[in-house]
Amino acid sequence: MSPVESEGPDRKFSLQWWPIDKVTPYANNPRRLGEHAVAKVAASLAAYGWRQPIVVDADGVVIAGHTRLLAARHLGQDTVPVHVARDLSPAQVKAYRIADNRAAQENTWDAGLLSMEVLDLKAMSADLDALGFEPEELTAALAPPVVEGKTDPDAVPAPPAAKPPQ
Repeated sequence: MSPVESEGPDRKFSLQWWPIDKVTPYANNPRRLGEHAVAKVAASLAAYGWRQPIVVDADGVVIAGHTRLLAARHLGQDTVPVHVARDLSPAQVKAYRIADNRAAQENTWDAGLLSMEVLDLKAMSADLDALGFEPEELTAALAPPVVEGKTDPDAVPAPPAAKPPQ
């Protein structure tokens, strides 16, 4: 299949489909990949298809996308989408491998917004298991959001007992 190319402000982006065996994991990848994470990404690939390519260097060694590669192998896929980052220096390749993984650790969830989104998906009969949350996390996300500043009338304590006259 021919590459799909586009130009950005300062970079050329090319996407190709490669045989999966042509892509090589980076032997010194400092990020440890658990089977649980691979299973979640495999479920996402099965549900939504490929939405992010695997980024490789000119030799086909993974820069970003190790988990996606393992998930594709888990699913028995023969080809994977690849972006060859030919414009990165060896130092940039090493740095990007780390930065790509590190950036994901900086994110947190807004529990109220997450709850609204998951409740919307449930109303749409979407497969909530494909979201990648553990069952207890999904249960918490499906709980109605707590509106601060309001209480249940039954939760109001009884008024204090009257003081005897002095």
